[in-house]
Amino acid sequence: MSLNMTLIGELIAFIVFVLFCMKFVWPPLNNAIEARQRKIADGLAAGEKAEKSLEEAQAKVADELKDAKAQAAEIIAQAKKRADETIDDGKQRGEQEREKIVAAGHSEVEAERNRLREELRKQVAVLAVAGASKIIEREIDKDAHSDIVEKLVAEL
Repeated sequence: MSLNMTLIGELIAFIVFVLFCMKFVWPPLNNAIEARQRKIADGLAAGEKAEKSLEEAQAKVADELKDAKAQAAEIIAQAKKRADETIDDGKQRGEQEREKIVAAGHSEVEAERNRLREELRKQVAVLAVAGASKIIEREIDKDAHSDIVEKLVAEL
């Protein structure tokens, strides 16, 4: 009998303990466990969302990098085209300048040639007068006969 009473007392104490635990201990533990589960689930969801966001950002970066490379290639092509145009323009200006210099040189040579011709004509006229004076054995006055000398220079 004493074994049965002890057993029944222990059973009642155990039931009271279980009821006490069910009423006061388990709800806070269950709430803490559920809160932890929600927190973990939210963290996993945030991790997945961050992973998707990272993938999208990487794809966007790749697209922008591709666009930037295309723009850089276009800018380089435009710069090369502009450099070629500048070089061609410089060549044309150089060619025009060369032609101007050559034309100026030709005109200088022509002017020098004309000056030398005139000088030579005058010298030939002086020689002709000297030769003529020797031939006719008398002195021809340059001042007195300047019109004859001028005609002679014009003919030469």
